[in-house]
Amino acid sequence: MAFDYNPINTADQQAFERAALTIFGLPEVAAERAKAREYWLNELQPLSPNMQHCFDGAFEEVMFAATIWALNQDPMHPGVCTISRLAHSIDGLRVPGSRWGIDNPDSVYRTIPICGDQQYRIRGKVAMGHRLIENYFTLWDDKRDTVAMLSGKDLELAEDGSFEISVDAHPADGRPNHVQSTPAAQQFYIRDVLQDWGAEMINELSVERIDGDATTAVRSPDELAQQAIDYQWSFMKDTIRWNAQALNKPANSFDFTIDRDSDGALRDQVYILGHFQLEPGQALMLDIKMGGANYFIAPITNRLGTSNDIVNRCGSLNKAQSLPNADGSYSFVVSVEDPGIHNWVDPCDMNEGILTLRWAEFSNDPSDEVLKVDWDLAEVAQLPQQLPPSTPRVSVAERAAQRQLRSQQYAWRLLP
Repeated sequence: MAFDYNPINTADQQAFERAALTIFGLPEVAAERAKAREYWLNELQPLSPNMQHCFDGAFEEVMFAATIWALNQDPMHPGVCTISRLAHSIDGLRVPGSRWGIDNPDSVYRTIPICGDQQYRIRGKVAMGHRLIENYFTLWDDKRDTVAMLSGKDLELAEDGSFEISVDAHPADGRPNHVQSTPAAQQFYIRDVLQDWGAEMINELSVERIDGDATTAVRSPDELAQQAIDYQWSFMKDTIRWNAQALNKPANSFDFTIDRDSDGALRDQVYILGHFQLEPGQALMLDIKMGGANYFIAPITNRLGTSNDIVNRCGSLNKAQSLPNADGSYSFVVSVEDPGIHNWVDPCDMNEGILTLRWAEFSNDPSDEVLKVDWDLAEVAQLPQQLPPSTPRVSVAERAAQRQLRSQQYAWRLLP
């Protein structure tokens, strides 16, 4: 299925992106960005040829993500803003990408600022016929720790798929779709996760504050510029810190697990991450046990926390895009050279990167399940002997078809 509409591209979104382009180009913002660039380059030393090649593009994305996010931080004048997008255009105007923070290519991330003592109404509509595998309205404090959360699977819907979410400091008292905020609450971080790119569509969303007149004026251009500068530095340093969780471990080792609902991580999701470093002709083999998870993804990001080519190449693979072995396990291969394996996570000509494996939506308590990854290195030429005999393989024509389908299924996210 190819969708011909784009719920991301709202009037609010276009306004945020146009404003972000203006702030991004201000001399004082650009000057601080240049300082951040030198700081980050120094932190990444020694910088491999691969990272040199991708640095400028990835740096621009992280900085633009910081800028557009900074513009939607006024809880008295809230909007719904999508971040972690690919580069696209508005009426011929180029909008940089905004991927950052070890982004998940399956996810459409949106933010809504709130104040704990105000009341809000979030209106939306789900695409009927195929509900999202994963959808969470997570309320964060200023440290990105979870204050409250509403699962999209618990939404009560009208017959046409529409819904309303009430947000205030009071208990639900029988109100459906209610999120109780606290004085610490600062923003919603909304994840719509698409596992079947050809069948699933994100929710339509809008927000209004319903407490009457705003108690503060709209921020001035100078205030917005300073907020963008602060966010640029914050996003860069957070990325360095998050990536260090993988980069400080031995290469080609995947035994560091995150299972928490703080620092931006999602409650009820398990992450296992590490970084790979491959010699010419070498492949990383991953044997994945799903552990009862209905959702899984293996995405590659670079040392700046952005994914590679996720549209025209298989820079990530999720459970729906992968094929299992005969015993139900999944074998994935990471190698610069196409190994002829269906579950090839393509590093896009880069011999190094970060893998952040994610399991979610468990049928049972994940602590009761066998959830793990086994890994090993092999020569690409030796993979037929090293992998299970039932590992699904592909021809050159089948690989081309796999990529073409992926591109077609992603296309709606970039529609103007």
